[in-house]
Amino acid sequence: MSPKTRAATDTDAPARENTGQAIATVERAVEVLMHFAETPSPTLGVTEIAEALGMSKAAVHRILASLRVRGLIELDLVTRRYSLGVGAMRLGLAYLDRLDIRRIAAPELMALSQRTDETATLSIRTGWTRIYVDQVTPAREVIMTVSLGVPYPLHAGGSSKAFLAFLTEEEIESYLAQRSLEPLTSETIADTGKLREELAAIRKRGWARSFGERMAGAASVAAPVFDHHGRPIAVLSVCGPQERFRDEVDACVEALLESTARLSGQMGWTEEERR
Repeated sequence: MSPKTRAATDTDAPARENTGQAIATVERAVEVLMHFAETPSPTLGVTEIAEALGMSKAAVHRILASLRVRGLIELDLVTRRYSLGVGAMRLGLAYLDRLDIRRIAAPELMALSQRTDETATLSIRTGWTRIYVDQVTPAREVIMTVSLGVPYPLHAGGSSKAFLAFLTEEEIESYLAQRSLEPLTSETIADTGKLREELAAIRKRGWARSFGERMAGAASVAAPVFDHHGRPIAVLSVCGPQERFRDEVDACVEALLESTARLSGQMGWTEEERR
């Protein structure tokens, strides 16, 4: 090794060492944050964290002090116990706000259609209407397809009722007061009292059904996908020709609810947060 090469190597060594130490510090800080997120207790003490993560109490204390500066961790000055801070919440909400439901739901739509051998759809709400934004159809001769981007009222059809049923009581009453329940087919529920009963039944069982309410000859089951606030951010449905679909309802509902539960979890919703 030449003197120049040796000199360069000797000079770079401290920099590499400092970089390695910085990375190790960041990794330990992440471990501490994730420990708060994964531990049922809302507060933790320095000793608890140190023992759980195999760190020294001095190291844990330094990390917590640094995280407090950015608001990621908060300290109760009375109990001397730590909890996640507002900064951690802001990070989580920023992530959730950037989730693309259509992209995230695509694998579930595919799996749902393959499992049920029927058409699986995804809808989002736009004010007092909702629209289909994606669908996956099965490989069989007689299938049902939907029109993407066409607005439908929230009282007509399985996907629409799955949205309306899980809005707040104030929003439901506002819809009923502002919108006339115009029937799309002879099966559409156009009576306010009957619709209220139907919405209550949907909330109780967790899913909606429709036999010819939006389109004659079509049938569906639908359920909401909840966001981290417990709000219906989207609706999945399984739909098919009405006569065939009658015998498939139970199996389709089972598959549907498993899919919406997984998607809701990805959107930050948990069972405990449901109204």
